[in-house]
Amino acid sequence: MSQEKVINVARGLEKAELVIKNANIVNVLSEEIHKADIAIEDGIIVGIGENYSGHKEIDINGAYVTPSFIDGHVHLESAMVLPKEFAKTVLPAGTTTAIIDPHEISNVFGLHGISFMHEAIKNLPIDVYTMLPSCVPATPFETSGFDLNSYDLSLLIDKPWVLGIAEMMNFPGVLNLDKNVMAKLELAKQRDKRIDGHAPYLSNKDLCAYIASGVKSDHECTTPKEAIEKLRLGMYIMIREGTAAKDLNALIPVLKDCNTRKCIFVTDDRHPSDLKEHINGMVRRAVEAGVNPIKAIQCASLNTAEYFGLKNLGAIAPGYKADLLILPDLKTFKPNFVLKDGKIIVENGQLITTLEDSETPSMRGSVNVKWIEKEDFRIDAKSDEVLTIEVIPHQLVTKAIYSKVKVSDGNAISNTETDTLKICVIERHRATGNIGKGFVKGFNLKSGAIASTVAHDSHNMIVVGTNDLDMYIAAVELVKSQGGKVVVNNGEVISKLPLPIAGLMSDKEFNYVLEKCTELNNAAHSIGCTLEDPFMTMAFMSLPVIPELKVTDKGIFDTNKFNFVDIFEKTKTMI
Repeated sequence: MSQEKVINVARGLEKAELVIKNANIVNVLSEEIHKADIAIEDGIIVGIGENYSGHKEIDINGAYVTPSFIDGHVHLESAMVLPKEFAKTVLPAGTTTAIIDPHEISNVFGLHGISFMHEAIKNLPIDVYTMLPSCVPATPFETSGFDLNSYDLSLLIDKPWVLGIAEMMNFPGVLNLDKNVMAKLELAKQRDKRIDGHAPYLSNKDLCAYIASGVKSDHECTTPKEAIEKLRLGMYIMIREGTAAKDLNALIPVLKDCNTRKCIFVTDDRHPSDLKEHINGMVRRAVEAGVNPIKAIQCASLNTAEYFGLKNLGAIAPGYKADLLILPDLKTFKPNFVLKDGKIIVENGQLITTLEDSETPSMRGSVNVKWIEKEDFRIDAKSDEVLTIEVIPHQLVTKAIYSKVKVSDGNAISNTETDTLKICVIERHRATGNIGKGFVKGFNLKSGAIASTVAHDSHNMIVVGTNDLDMYIAAVELVKSQGGKVVVNNGEVISKLPLPIAGLMSDKEFNYVLEKCTELNNAAHSIGCTLEDPFMTMAFMSLPVIPELKVTDKGIFDTNKFNFVDIFEKTKTMI
Protein backbone atom coordinates (compact mmCIF):
# COMPACT_ATOMS: atom_id res chain seq x y z
CA MET A 1 0.00 0.00 0.00
CA SER A 2 1.53 3.28 -1.10
CA GLN A 3 1.83 6.33 1.10
CA GLU A 4 -0.14 8.26 -1.49
CA LYS A 5 -3.02 5.81 -1.21
CA VAL A 6 -2.96 5.97 2.61
CA ILE A 7 -3.02 9.75 2.66
CA ASN A 8 -5.72 10.10 0.05
CA VAL A 9 -8.01 7.57 1.76
CA ALA A 10 -7.35 9.14 5.16
CA ARG A 11 -8.26 12.59 3.75
CA GLY A 12 -11.42 11.20 2.19
CA LEU A 13 -10.22 11.87 -1.35
CA GLU A 14 -10.47 8.18 -2.29
CA LYS A 15 -12.76 5.42 -1.15
CA ALA A 16 -11.47 3.04 1.50
CA GLU A 17 -11.48 -0.69 0.99
CA LEU A 18 -13.83 -1.04 3.97
CA VAL A 19 -15.65 1.46 6.18
CA ILE A 20 -17.39 0.62 9.44
CA LYS A 21 -20.14 3.24 9.70
CA ASN A 22 -21.76 4.70 12.81
CA ALA A 23 -19.51 3.00 15.33
CA ASN A 24 -19.28 3.67 19.04
CA ILE A 25 -15.49 3.45 19.31
CA VAL A 26 -14.08 2.28 22.61
CA ASN A 27 -10.91 4.34 22.58
CA VAL A 28 -8.30 2.77 24.85
CA LEU A 29 -5.89 5.61 24.05
CA SER A 30 -8.05 8.51 25.23
CA GLU A 31 -10.16 6.35 27.58
CA GLU A 32 -13.48 7.47 26.13
CA ILE A 33 -16.26 6.24 23.89
CA HIS A 34 -17.02 8.37 20.84
CA LYS A 35 -18.98 8.01 17.60
CA ALA A 36 -17.20 7.89 14.24
CA ASP A 37 -16.67 5.93 11.05
CA ILE A 38 -13.60 3.70 10.73
CA ALA A 39 -11.86 3.60 7.34
CA ILE A 40 -9.72 0.53 6.62
CA GLU A 41 -7.29 -0.04 3.77
CA ASP A 42 -5.12 -3.12 3.25
CA GLY A 43 -5.69 -4.35 6.79
CA ILE A 44 -4.76 -1.03 8.42
CA ILE A 45 -6.95 1.61 10.02
CA VAL A 46 -6.26 4.79 8.01
CA GLY A 47 -9.00 7.13 9.16
CA ILE A 48 -11.45 7.81 11.97
CA GLY A 49 -14.12 10.49 11.59
CA GLU A 50 -17.32 11.40 9.80
CA ASN A 51 -18.55 10.72 6.29
CA TYR A 52 -15.95 8.21 5.13
CA SER A 53 -17.02 6.16 2.13
CA GLY A 54 -15.79 2.75 1.08
CA HIS A 55 -16.04 0.16 -1.64
CA LYS A 56 -17.63 -1.92 1.10
CA GLU A 57 -19.51 -0.35 3.98
CA ILE A 58 -20.94 -1.90 7.14
CA ASP A 59 -23.41 0.22 9.10
CA ILE A 60 -23.34 -1.08 12.67
CA ASN A 61 -25.90 1.44 13.96
CA GLY A 62 -24.14 2.44 17.16
CA ALA A 63 -22.68 -0.94 18.12
CA TYR A 64 -19.38 -0.84 19.96
CA VAL A 65 -16.02 -1.36 18.30
CA THR A 66 -13.03 -2.37 20.40
CA PRO A 67 -9.54 -3.61 19.64
CA SER A 68 -9.50 -7.40 19.41
CA PHE A 69 -8.03 -9.25 22.37
CA ILE A 70 -4.54 -10.52 23.08
CA ASP A 71 -3.66 -13.42 25.38
CA GLY A 72 -0.41 -12.21 26.96
CA HIS A 73 0.84 -15.56 28.28
CA VAL A 74 -0.44 -18.97 27.28
CA HIS A 75 0.93 -22.49 27.13
CA LEU A 76 -1.05 -23.47 24.07
CA GLU A 77 -0.25 -27.15 24.65
CA SER A 78 -2.47 -27.11 27.76
CA ALA A 79 -5.52 -26.95 25.48
CA MET A 80 -4.45 -30.45 24.33
CA VAL A 81 -5.24 -29.63 20.71
CA LEU A 82 -3.13 -28.51 17.79
CA PRO A 83 -2.83 -24.74 17.10
CA LYS A 84 -5.36 -24.92 14.27
CA GLU A 85 -8.04 -26.22 16.63
CA PHE A 86 -7.02 -23.65 19.24
CA ALA A 87 -7.46 -20.86 16.69
CA LYS A 88 -10.86 -22.16 15.56
CA THR A 89 -12.01 -22.03 19.18
CA VAL A 90 -10.69 -18.67 20.44
CA LEU A 91 -11.21 -16.52 17.32
CA PRO A 92 -15.01 -16.39 17.77
CA ALA A 93 -14.35 -15.19 21.33
CA GLY A 94 -12.36 -12.26 19.96
CA THR A 95 -8.78 -13.37 20.60
CA THR A 96 -6.72 -12.65 17.48
CA THR A 97 -3.22 -12.59 19.00
CA ALA A 98 -1.51 -14.91 21.47
CA ILE A 99 1.88 -14.81 23.12
CA ILE A 100 2.83 -18.43 23.64
CA ASP A 101 5.44 -20.04 25.83
CA PRO A 102 6.05 -23.52 24.34
CA HIS A 103 7.54 -24.55 27.65
CA GLU A 104 5.58 -27.79 27.87
CA ILE A 105 6.55 -29.30 24.53
CA SER A 106 10.13 -28.00 24.97
CA ASN A 107 10.49 -30.08 28.10
CA VAL A 108 9.71 -33.10 25.95
CA PHE A 109 11.40 -32.23 22.63
CA GLY A 110 13.63 -29.19 23.23
CA LEU A 111 14.21 -26.92 20.21
CA HIS A 112 12.35 -29.39 18.02
CA GLY A 113 9.27 -28.73 20.14
CA ILE A 114 9.54 -24.94 19.64
CA SER A 115 9.96 -25.42 15.90
CA PHE A 116 6.99 -27.78 15.82
CA MET A 117 4.74 -25.15 17.37
CA HIS A 118 5.96 -22.43 15.01
CA GLU A 119 5.37 -24.60 11.96
CA ALA A 120 1.93 -25.62 13.21
CA ILE A 121 0.71 -22.00 13.42
CA LYS A 122 1.65 -20.99 9.90
CA ASN A 123 -1.16 -19.74 7.64
CA LEU A 124 -3.65 -19.39 10.51
CA PRO A 125 -5.74 -16.19 10.87
CA ILE A 126 -4.32 -15.56 14.32
CA ASP A 127 -1.02 -13.89 15.19
CA VAL A 128 1.10 -16.05 17.45
CA TYR A 129 4.36 -14.81 18.93
CA THR A 130 6.77 -16.89 20.99
CA MET A 131 8.60 -16.33 24.24
CA LEU A 132 11.49 -18.79 24.47
CA PRO A 133 11.28 -21.13 27.47
CA SER A 134 13.78 -20.04 30.12
CA CYS A 135 13.61 -23.03 32.43
CA VAL A 136 13.86 -26.36 30.62
CA PRO A 137 14.02 -28.11 32.97
CA ALA A 138 12.48 -25.79 35.53
CA THR A 139 14.86 -27.08 38.20
CA PRO A 140 17.59 -29.71 38.52
CA PHE A 141 15.23 -31.63 40.80
CA GLU A 142 13.36 -33.36 37.98
CA THR A 143 14.17 -35.17 34.75
CA SER A 144 13.04 -33.55 31.51
CA GLY A 145 13.44 -34.66 27.93
CA PHE A 146 15.87 -31.83 27.15
CA ASP A 147 18.00 -29.17 28.79
CA LEU A 148 17.87 -25.84 26.94
CA ASN A 149 20.83 -23.57 27.69
CA SER A 150 21.54 -20.02 26.57
CA TYR A 151 23.33 -21.24 23.44
CA ASP A 152 20.24 -23.21 22.38
CA LEU A 153 18.04 -20.15 22.88
CA SER A 154 20.50 -17.95 20.98
CA LEU A 155 19.70 -19.94 17.84
CA LEU A 156 16.14 -18.54 17.88
CA ILE A 157 16.27 -15.28 19.83
CA ASP A 158 16.69 -13.11 16.71
CA LYS A 159 13.70 -14.57 14.87
CA PRO A 160 11.03 -11.92 14.24
CA TRP A 161 8.38 -14.14 15.82
CA VAL A 162 10.34 -14.39 19.07
CA LEU A 163 9.65 -11.57 21.55
CA GLY A 164 11.97 -12.60 24.36
CA ILE A 165 12.56 -15.02 27.19
CA ALA A 166 9.56 -16.61 28.89
CA GLU A 167 8.76 -16.88 32.59
CA MET A 168 11.95 -17.04 34.64
CA MET A 169 10.74 -19.54 37.22
CA ASN A 170 14.15 -20.08 38.70
CA PHE A 171 14.14 -16.90 40.75
CA PRO A 172 16.52 -18.45 43.31
CA GLY A 173 18.92 -18.88 40.39
CA VAL A 174 18.59 -15.18 39.61
CA LEU A 175 19.18 -14.13 43.22
CA ASN A 176 22.14 -16.48 43.61
CA LEU A 177 23.72 -15.42 40.31
CA ASP A 178 23.53 -18.84 38.69
CA LYS A 179 25.73 -18.64 35.57
CA ASN A 180 23.27 -20.45 33.29
CA VAL A 181 20.41 -18.25 34.41
CA MET A 182 22.47 -15.08 34.05
CA ALA A 183 23.44 -16.06 30.50
CA LYS A 184 19.77 -16.38 29.48
CA LEU A 185 18.88 -13.02 30.99
CA GLU A 186 21.83 -11.39 29.24
CA LEU A 187 20.80 -12.94 25.93
CA ALA A 188 17.46 -11.14 26.04
CA LYS A 189 18.87 -7.87 27.36
CA GLN A 190 21.47 -7.68 24.59
CA ARG A 191 18.64 -7.86 22.02
CA ASP A 192 16.39 -5.50 23.99
CA LYS A 193 13.75 -8.21 24.26
CA ARG A 194 11.32 -8.91 27.06
CA ILE A 195 11.92 -11.20 30.02
CA ASP A 196 8.78 -12.54 31.68
CA GLY A 197 8.79 -13.44 35.35
CA HIS A 198 7.35 -16.07 37.64
CA ALA A 199 7.97 -15.27 41.30
CA PRO A 200 5.21 -16.27 43.74
CA TYR A 201 5.51 -14.54 47.12
CA LEU A 202 8.85 -12.90 46.24
CA SER A 203 9.04 -9.61 48.10
CA ASN A 204 11.14 -6.77 49.48
CA LYS A 205 14.81 -6.58 48.52
CA ASP A 206 14.82 -9.96 46.80
CA LEU A 207 12.00 -8.77 44.56
CA CYS A 208 13.95 -5.59 43.80
CA ALA A 209 16.95 -7.70 42.77
CA TYR A 210 14.77 -9.92 40.58
CA ILE A 211 13.31 -6.91 38.76
CA ALA A 212 16.70 -5.20 38.48
CA SER A 213 18.01 -8.28 36.68
CA GLY A 214 15.72 -7.45 33.76
CA VAL A 215 12.52 -9.34 34.60
CA LYS A 216 9.54 -7.10 33.85
CA SER A 217 6.35 -9.10 34.45
CA ASP A 218 4.79 -11.65 36.78
CA HIS A 219 1.71 -13.86 36.52
CA GLU A 220 1.84 -15.44 39.96
CA CYS A 221 0.14 -12.73 42.06
CA THR A 222 -2.68 -14.19 44.14
CA THR A 223 -3.40 -11.26 46.48
CA PRO A 224 -3.81 -7.49 45.96
CA LYS A 225 -0.96 -6.86 48.39
CA GLU A 226 1.45 -8.91 46.28
CA ALA A 227 0.28 -7.32 43.02
CA ILE A 228 0.48 -3.76 44.36
CA GLU A 229 4.04 -4.24 45.61
CA LYS A 230 5.09 -5.47 42.17
CA LEU A 231 3.24 -2.64 40.42
CA ARG A 232 4.99 -0.11 42.64
CA LEU A 233 8.33 -1.54 41.55
CA GLY A 234 7.50 -1.23 37.85
CA MET A 235 6.38 -4.75 36.98
CA TYR A 236 3.59 -5.56 34.58
CA ILE A 237 1.06 -7.75 36.39
CA MET A 238 -0.32 -10.56 34.27
CA ILE A 239 -3.69 -11.32 35.84
CA ARG A 240 -4.21 -15.02 35.26
CA GLU A 241 -7.43 -16.92 34.87
CA GLY A 242 -6.61 -20.48 33.92
CA THR A 243 -8.33 -23.76 34.62
CA ALA A 244 -6.42 -24.63 37.80
CA ALA A 245 -5.17 -21.19 38.85
CA LYS A 246 -7.87 -18.53 39.00
CA ASP A 247 -6.65 -15.14 40.24
CA LEU A 248 -9.06 -12.67 38.62
CA ASN A 249 -11.53 -12.46 41.49
CA ALA A 250 -8.78 -11.99 44.06
CA LEU A 251 -7.20 -9.17 42.06
CA ILE A 252 -10.37 -7.23 41.20
CA PRO A 253 -9.50 -4.64 43.90
CA VAL A 254 -6.29 -3.89 41.99
CA LEU A 255 -8.25 -3.28 38.78
CA LYS A 256 -10.75 -1.05 40.59
CA ASP A 257 -8.43 1.00 42.79
CA CYS A 258 -5.01 1.12 41.09
CA ASN A 259 -3.48 2.39 37.88
CA THR A 260 -4.26 -0.50 35.55
CA ARG A 261 -2.01 0.45 32.62
CA LYS A 262 0.49 -2.20 33.66
CA CYS A 263 -2.13 -4.93 34.08
CA ILE A 264 -2.52 -7.65 31.44
CA PHE A 265 -5.06 -10.46 31.07
CA VAL A 266 -3.62 -13.94 30.46
CA THR A 267 -4.92 -17.51 30.54
CA ASP A 268 -1.64 -19.38 31.17
CA ASP A 269 -3.07 -22.92 31.20
CA ARG A 270 -6.60 -23.73 30.06
CA HIS A 271 -8.30 -27.01 29.36
CA PRO A 272 -10.75 -27.28 26.43
CA SER A 273 -13.76 -26.81 28.75
CA ASP A 274 -12.59 -23.25 29.50
CA LEU A 275 -11.50 -22.27 26.00
CA LYS A 276 -14.63 -21.15 24.15
CA GLU A 277 -14.93 -18.15 26.44
CA HIS A 278 -11.42 -16.79 26.45
CA ILE A 279 -9.96 -13.34 27.23
CA ASN A 280 -13.43 -11.91 26.55
CA GLY A 281 -14.70 -13.83 29.56
CA MET A 282 -12.13 -12.12 31.78
CA VAL A 283 -13.21 -8.72 30.47
CA ARG A 284 -16.87 -9.57 31.08
CA ARG A 285 -16.29 -10.75 34.63
CA ALA A 286 -14.11 -7.77 35.48
CA VAL A 287 -16.83 -5.39 34.27
CA GLU A 288 -19.48 -7.33 36.21
CA ALA A 289 -17.34 -6.83 39.31
CA GLY A 290 -17.33 -3.07 38.83
CA VAL A 291 -14.19 -2.47 36.78
CA ASN A 292 -14.41 0.36 34.24
CA PRO A 293 -15.10 -1.31 30.86
CA ILE A 294 -12.47 0.74 29.04
CA LYS A 295 -9.81 -0.21 31.58
CA ALA A 296 -10.80 -3.87 31.34
CA ILE A 297 -10.49 -3.70 27.55
CA GLN A 298 -7.07 -2.02 27.89
CA CYS A 299 -5.92 -5.01 29.97
CA ALA A 300 -7.00 -7.27 27.12
CA SER A 301 -5.43 -5.27 24.30
CA LEU A 302 -3.33 -2.10 24.48
CA ASN A 303 -1.48 -2.88 27.72
CA THR A 304 -0.39 -6.25 26.38
CA ALA A 305 0.70 -4.88 23.01
CA GLU A 306 2.72 -2.11 24.63
CA TYR A 307 4.44 -4.45 27.07
CA PHE A 308 5.61 -6.76 24.29
CA GLY A 309 6.52 -3.94 21.92
CA LEU A 310 3.90 -4.92 19.36
CA LYS A 311 3.66 -1.61 17.58
CA ASN A 312 0.40 -0.49 16.01
CA LEU A 313 -1.61 -3.18 17.77
CA GLY A 314 -4.17 -3.05 20.54
CA ALA A 315 -5.95 0.25 19.80
CA ILE A 316 -8.22 1.94 17.26
CA ALA A 317 -6.31 4.77 15.58
CA PRO A 318 -4.75 5.59 12.19
CA GLY A 319 -1.81 3.32 11.48
CA TYR A 320 -3.01 0.54 13.78
CA LYS A 321 -3.85 -2.95 12.53
CA ALA A 322 -7.53 -3.43 11.83
CA ASP A 323 -7.90 -6.24 14.35
CA LEU A 324 -11.30 -5.30 15.71
CA LEU A 325 -14.37 -6.57 17.54
CA ILE A 326 -17.91 -5.37 16.96
CA LEU A 327 -19.95 -5.85 20.14
CA PRO A 328 -23.68 -5.32 20.70
CA ASP A 329 -22.99 -4.02 24.22
CA LEU A 330 -20.28 -3.70 26.85
CA LYS A 331 -21.78 -6.35 29.10
CA THR A 332 -21.64 -9.78 27.46
CA PHE A 333 -18.48 -9.18 25.37
CA LYS A 334 -19.59 -11.76 22.85
CA PRO A 335 -18.55 -10.28 19.48
CA ASN A 336 -21.00 -10.25 16.60
CA PHE A 337 -18.09 -9.66 14.23
CA VAL A 338 -14.35 -10.23 14.49
CA LEU A 339 -12.04 -8.53 11.99
CA LYS A 340 -8.49 -9.73 11.47
CA ASP A 341 -6.27 -7.56 9.27
CA GLY A 342 -9.40 -5.76 8.09
CA LYS A 343 -11.18 -8.94 6.98
CA ILE A 344 -14.32 -10.25 8.67
CA ILE A 345 -13.49 -13.73 9.91
CA VAL A 346 -16.30 -14.15 12.46
CA GLU A 347 -19.91 -13.20 11.77
CA ASN A 348 -22.77 -13.61 14.25
CA GLY A 349 -20.40 -15.48 16.51
CA GLN A 350 -19.45 -18.05 13.86
CA LEU A 351 -16.08 -18.49 12.15
CA ILE A 352 -16.70 -17.84 8.45
CA THR A 353 -13.15 -18.05 7.14
CA THR A 354 -11.70 -21.38 6.05
CA LEU A 355 -8.55 -22.43 7.86
CA GLU A 356 -6.06 -23.92 5.47
CA ASP A 357 -5.30 -27.59 5.86
CA SER A 358 -1.63 -28.13 6.53
CA GLU A 359 0.35 -31.23 7.27
CA THR A 360 1.24 -31.54 10.95
CA PRO A 361 5.02 -31.75 11.40
CA SER A 362 6.07 -35.27 12.31
CA MET A 363 7.11 -36.10 15.88
CA ARG A 364 8.59 -39.24 17.36
CA GLY A 365 7.04 -41.12 20.27
CA SER A 366 7.72 -39.52 23.62
CA VAL A 367 6.82 -42.08 26.28
CA ASN A 368 10.04 -43.93 26.98
CA VAL A 369 9.91 -45.66 30.36
CA LYS A 370 11.92 -48.39 31.95
CA TRP A 371 9.89 -51.58 32.32
CA ILE A 372 7.52 -51.16 35.25
CA GLU A 373 5.84 -53.66 37.54
CA LYS A 374 3.17 -53.38 40.20
CA GLU A 375 5.87 -53.67 42.87
CA ASP A 376 7.47 -50.44 41.66
CA PHE A 377 4.63 -48.53 43.35
CA ARG A 378 5.47 -49.93 46.78
CA ILE A 379 6.51 -47.52 49.56
CA ASP A 380 8.26 -49.23 52.47
CA ALA A 381 6.54 -47.97 55.60
CA LYS A 382 8.50 -46.49 58.49
CA SER A 383 5.34 -45.16 60.13
CA ASP A 384 1.62 -44.76 59.49
CA GLU A 385 1.96 -40.97 59.54
CA VAL A 386 3.48 -39.28 56.52
CA LEU A 387 4.30 -35.82 55.23
CA THR A 388 1.53 -35.22 52.70
CA ILE A 389 0.83 -32.80 49.83
CA GLU A 390 -2.45 -31.01 50.53
CA VAL A 391 -4.29 -29.62 47.51
CA ILE A 392 -5.72 -26.08 47.69
CA PRO A 393 -8.66 -25.93 45.23
CA HIS A 394 -8.17 -23.49 42.31
CA GLN A 395 -4.60 -22.75 43.35
CA LEU A 396 -1.23 -24.06 42.21
CA VAL A 397 0.24 -23.71 45.69
CA THR A 398 -0.09 -26.63 48.10
CA LYS A 399 0.37 -27.15 51.83
CA ALA A 400 2.65 -29.60 53.65
CA ILE A 401 0.73 -31.47 56.35
CA TYR A 402 0.94 -34.77 58.21
CA SER A 403 -1.71 -37.39 57.56
CA LYS A 404 -2.45 -41.04 58.35
CA VAL A 405 -1.89 -43.82 55.81
CA LYS A 406 -2.54 -47.53 56.08
CA VAL A 407 0.21 -50.13 56.31
CA SER A 408 -0.12 -53.57 54.73
CA ASP A 409 2.74 -56.06 54.64
CA GLY A 410 5.17 -53.24 55.33
CA ASN A 411 3.82 -51.21 52.40
CA ALA A 412 2.44 -47.73 53.07
CA ILE A 413 -0.80 -47.64 51.11
CA SER A 414 -3.59 -45.18 50.44
CA ASN A 415 -6.09 -44.43 53.17
CA THR A 416 -9.42 -43.40 51.65
CA GLU A 417 -10.85 -42.70 55.12
CA THR A 418 -8.40 -39.81 55.61
CA ASP A 419 -8.22 -39.02 51.88
CA THR A 420 -4.48 -39.72 51.89
CA LEU A 421 -3.76 -41.22 48.49
CA LYS A 422 -0.56 -42.50 46.94
CA ILE A 423 0.94 -40.29 44.23
CA CYS A 424 3.80 -41.35 41.94
CA VAL A 425 5.75 -39.64 39.17
CA ILE A 426 7.39 -41.99 36.66
CA GLU A 427 10.19 -40.61 34.45
CA ARG A 428 9.15 -41.06 30.81
CA HIS A 429 11.83 -39.37 28.67
CA ARG A 430 15.07 -41.26 29.19
CA ALA A 431 13.95 -44.61 30.68
CA THR A 432 15.93 -43.93 33.86
CA GLY A 433 13.58 -45.95 36.04
CA ASN A 434 13.12 -42.98 38.39
CA ILE A 435 9.84 -43.08 40.33
CA GLY A 436 9.09 -40.39 42.90
CA LYS A 437 6.58 -41.59 45.50
CA GLY A 438 4.51 -39.88 48.17
CA PHE A 439 0.98 -39.07 49.31
CA VAL A 440 -1.55 -36.39 48.45
CA LYS A 441 -4.71 -35.16 50.15
CA GLY A 442 -7.61 -33.48 48.35
CA PHE A 443 -8.57 -35.82 45.50
CA ASN A 444 -11.01 -37.93 47.59
CA LEU A 445 -10.87 -40.97 45.33
CA LYS A 446 -12.71 -43.89 46.93
CA SER A 447 -11.43 -46.48 44.46
CA GLY A 448 -9.33 -46.75 41.31
CA ALA A 449 -6.63 -44.45 39.95
CA ILE A 450 -6.11 -41.57 37.53
CA ALA A 451 -2.96 -40.94 35.48
CA SER A 452 -1.59 -38.53 32.89
CA THR A 453 1.52 -37.64 30.90
CA VAL A 454 0.61 -33.97 31.34
CA ALA A 455 2.56 -33.14 34.50
CA HIS A 456 4.18 -29.74 34.80
CA ASP A 457 6.84 -28.91 34.04
CA SER A 458 8.88 -31.86 32.84
CA HIS A 459 5.76 -33.81 31.89
CA ASN A 460 6.71 -37.14 33.29
CA MET A 461 3.92 -39.62 33.99
CA ILE A 462 1.90 -38.83 37.12
CA VAL A 463 -0.46 -41.26 38.87
CA VAL A 464 -2.80 -40.83 41.86
CA GLY A 465 -4.64 -43.84 43.19
CA THR A 466 -6.23 -45.81 45.97
CA ASN A 467 -4.30 -49.03 45.25
CA ASP A 468 -1.07 -50.08 43.58
CA LEU A 469 -2.68 -52.42 41.01
CA ASP A 470 -4.94 -49.78 39.46
CA MET A 471 -2.05 -47.29 39.48
CA TYR A 472 0.10 -49.84 37.64
CA ILE A 473 -2.62 -50.57 35.06
CA ALA A 474 -3.12 -46.84 34.46
CA ALA A 475 0.61 -46.30 33.88
CA VAL A 476 0.85 -49.22 31.45
CA GLU A 477 -2.14 -47.90 29.50
CA LEU A 478 -0.38 -44.56 29.01
CA VAL A 479 2.71 -46.33 27.69
CA LYS A 480 0.54 -48.20 25.19
CA SER A 481 -1.13 -45.03 23.92
CA GLN A 482 2.15 -43.05 23.90
CA GLY A 483 0.72 -40.50 26.28
CA GLY A 484 -2.61 -39.20 27.41
CA LYS A 485 -5.00 -39.31 30.36
CA VAL A 486 -6.73 -42.30 31.84
CA VAL A 487 -9.11 -43.39 34.60
CA VAL A 488 -8.91 -46.97 35.90
CA ASN A 489 -11.22 -48.71 38.37
CA ASN A 490 -11.08 -52.27 39.63
CA GLY A 491 -8.51 -53.22 37.01
CA GLU A 492 -10.44 -51.79 34.04
CA VAL A 493 -9.87 -48.68 31.96
CA ILE A 494 -13.14 -46.73 32.20
CA SER A 495 -12.06 -43.58 30.32
CA LYS A 496 -9.07 -42.58 28.19
CA LEU A 497 -7.85 -39.72 26.01
CA PRO A 498 -4.73 -40.52 23.97
CA LEU A 499 -2.33 -37.59 23.51
CA PRO A 500 0.20 -38.95 21.01
CA ILE A 501 1.85 -35.59 20.24
CA ALA A 502 4.54 -35.23 22.92
CA GLY A 503 2.18 -36.87 25.39
CA LEU A 504 0.53 -33.44 25.55
CA MET A 505 -1.73 -32.93 22.53
CA SER A 506 -4.29 -34.78 20.50
CA ASP A 507 -4.40 -34.91 16.72
CA LYS A 508 -8.22 -34.90 16.84
CA GLU A 509 -10.71 -32.04 16.51
CA PHE A 510 -11.48 -29.75 19.44
CA ASN A 511 -14.98 -31.10 20.09
CA TYR A 512 -13.67 -34.66 20.31
CA VAL A 513 -11.06 -33.64 22.88
CA LEU A 514 -13.61 -31.59 24.81
CA GLU A 515 -15.99 -34.54 24.92
CA LYS A 516 -13.23 -36.87 26.12
CA CYS A 517 -12.12 -34.40 28.80
CA THR A 518 -15.68 -34.21 30.09
CA GLU A 519 -15.86 -38.00 30.07
CA LEU A 520 -12.56 -38.26 31.98
CA ASN A 521 -13.71 -35.84 34.67
CA ASN A 522 -17.04 -37.62 34.99
CA ALA A 523 -15.22 -40.93 35.31
CA ALA A 524 -12.96 -39.52 38.03
CA HIS A 525 -15.98 -38.11 39.83
CA SER A 526 -17.69 -41.51 39.59
CA ILE A 527 -14.93 -43.04 41.72
CA GLY A 528 -15.20 -40.33 44.32
CA CYS A 529 -13.06 -37.39 43.19
CA THR A 530 -14.45 -34.07 44.41
CA LEU A 531 -12.14 -31.72 42.47
CA GLU A 532 -13.75 -29.84 39.60
CA ASP A 533 -10.92 -30.69 37.18
CA PRO A 534 -8.80 -33.40 38.81
CA PHE A 535 -6.45 -33.81 35.84
CA MET A 536 -5.51 -30.15 35.75
CA THR A 537 -4.94 -30.15 39.51
CA MET A 538 -2.88 -33.35 39.31
CA ALA A 539 -0.78 -31.87 36.51
CA PHE A 540 0.59 -29.24 38.91
CA MET A 541 1.41 -31.61 41.76
CA SER A 542 4.80 -32.20 40.13
CA LEU A 543 5.78 -28.53 39.69
CA PRO A 544 8.69 -27.96 42.11
CA VAL A 545 8.88 -24.19 41.63
CA ILE A 546 5.48 -23.62 43.25
CA PRO A 547 5.21 -23.82 47.07
CA GLU A 548 4.93 -25.74 49.26
CA LEU A 549 5.29 -29.48 48.69
CA LYS A 550 5.46 -31.28 45.32
CA VAL A 551 6.58 -34.61 43.85
CA THR A 552 8.96 -35.18 40.93
CA ASP A 553 10.44 -38.34 39.48
CA LYS A 554 13.27 -37.90 42.01
CA GLY A 555 11.12 -37.70 45.15
CA ILE A 556 9.10 -35.40 47.41
CA PHE A 557 10.33 -31.82 47.12
CA ASP A 558 9.93 -29.08 49.76
CA THR A 559 10.15 -25.65 48.13
CA ASN A 560 10.77 -23.96 51.49
CA LYS A 561 13.92 -26.02 51.99
CA PHE A 562 14.50 -26.22 48.24
CA ASN A 563 15.43 -29.85 48.66
CA PHE A 564 14.00 -33.35 48.86
CA VAL A 565 12.50 -34.59 52.11
CA ASP A 566 11.76 -37.96 53.73
CA ILE A 567 8.00 -38.23 54.08
CA PHE A 568 8.39 -40.32 57.26
CA GLU A 569 10.74 -37.87 58.98
CA LYS A 570 9.14 -35.22 61.15
CA THR A 571 10.80 -31.84 61.40
CA LYS A 572 10.49 -29.43 64.30
CA THR A 573 8.78 -26.85 62.12
CA MET A 574 6.07 -29.32 61.13
CA ILE A 575 5.24 -30.78 64.54
